[in-house]
Amino acid sequence: MSDLLDKYVAQSQGKRTVTHSIVGKDRDQTDHYVNFVEFPSYEEAMKNSNLPETDRMFHEMVSLCDGMPTFTNLDAVRDEHLNTLLANRMYDDIAVKGDLSVIEEIFASDYRDHDVSNPVDKTGYAAVREDVEMWRSAFDFTFTRDAQMAQDDYVTTLWTWTGTHKGEFMGIAPTGKSCTMTGTTVFRCQDGMIKEGWWHYDAMALMRQLGVME
Repeated sequence: MSDLLDKYVAQSQGKRTVTHSIVGKDRDQTDHYVNFVEFPSYEEAMKNSNLPETDRMFHEMVSLCDGMPTFTNLDAVRDEHLNTLLANRMYDDIAVKGDLSVIEEIFASDYRDHDVSNPVDKTGYAAVREDVEMWRSAFDFTFTRDAQMAQDDYVTTLWTWTGTHKGEFMGIAPTGKSCTMTGTTVFRCQDGMIKEGWWHYDAMALMRQLGVME
């Protein structure tokens, strides 16, 4: 089955409209396999079904099976990745709204924070609280999530931060300037909590906008 799917992917390269494919093996019935295939729309799914490569793959698949494979067309009515919900509570509830009570709801007590601007990693609830309070005291800001991907225990978010400099920041007196900064954050989740985080952002661009660097 895997060889057949590999061949099909190679033959349909550039034509196939599938965005996500998962093959699962039944634990209780070990000769039973299920293939979940995701498309951006029903119309794209129909285009894929009409490819000659898809038709050839189907006939080869039938020959591998004891009976005729069954097909079910599904519309997604709810799609949640729970780790993504955790990550988004960091941006929306803690960072932007300033609800620090959420920290202990979504972060592990031994959370480890890797920040491009900190020479030494920080750990625990205090690490999150300290950074949030520093940024919120210096800026009124929002996060725009430009792209987000969840895979296994990791959630990666590409974001744009927009803030107004209202308070002292790293020794810089308030300028009232509106600033924009892009960055990427990777959170590793475990047991329903955020266990580790990596923050990478364009701090140099922020400093230039604040007039500290040319």
